[in-house]
Amino acid sequence: MTERPRETARLLELLADPPAEPETGEGYLDLLGPWPRAGQPTGLTQRLMGLQAVATVYERYWRPGLGRIAKGICGPSMAGEVDLAAGLLRLAPGDVVLDVACGTGQFTRAFAERVGPDGLSIGLDGSRPMLAEAVAATGPDNAVYLRADAVVPPLRESTVDGLCCFAALHMFDGPYTALDSFTATLRPGGRIALLTTARRRRQPVRTVDTLGGVLTGQRMFEHGEIAAELRARGFTEIEQTYAGVTQIVGGVLR
Repeated sequence: MTERPRETARLLELLADPPAEPETGEGYLDLLGPWPRAGQPTGLTQRLMGLQAVATVYERYWRPGLGRIAKGICGPSMAGEVDLAAGLLRLAPGDVVLDVACGTGQFTRAFAERVGPDGLSIGLDGSRPMLAEAVAATGPDNAVYLRADAVVPPLRESTVDGLCCFAALHMFDGPYTALDSFTATLRPGGRIALLTTARRRRQPVRTVDTLGGVLTGQRMFEHGEIAAELRARGFTEIEQTYAGVTQIVGGVLR
């Protein structure tokens, strides 16, 4: 990131409170400094996201493997998830897109390709190991990374055209606060794409889903819950699909 002053400057311009002396020595803009994470971990799964061992295998093995378990055999592949997210966001050249809880940057890089050199794709995460892997990966120059609070992204209001948060909302300490923040960050007409949990309706699997959430520290949302939350925040054109214990939800901010 230190070698891309144009993209760094563009990112700084989008921040609500840009630092006087930006810390970019690790290849990403770090707003958390010495803190290991933003806020307290919600459980085992979130703690694991901060480990180098997990970050090293995250994109190739960890995320695809756990995703397949959660989505079931009929759920989308990782490439399919990227396509679904991009489709919900309807990214166009020149757009600014925010990838919240970006991990190692797989979605961030793909979005950067879609918005082109005149656009900006921002990957936000709180994990140093994840962002180190993201920075090390080969990708377009307009993919930039930000270490910051994912629940309350530090961007100015009405600054991004699209916001993606896949496989993370259920690990946040304040998921509804996050939805408020996401809404504020989007421009009118901006689009959101979310992948999170969906507790199944029938017993006994519903009880299994509940216990799994308790053991791993992941919130299990109900079917239709995220769509209802988006509608309450002014989103329209809601789309939602389900696979296994997951739901993918998108909408357009009025």
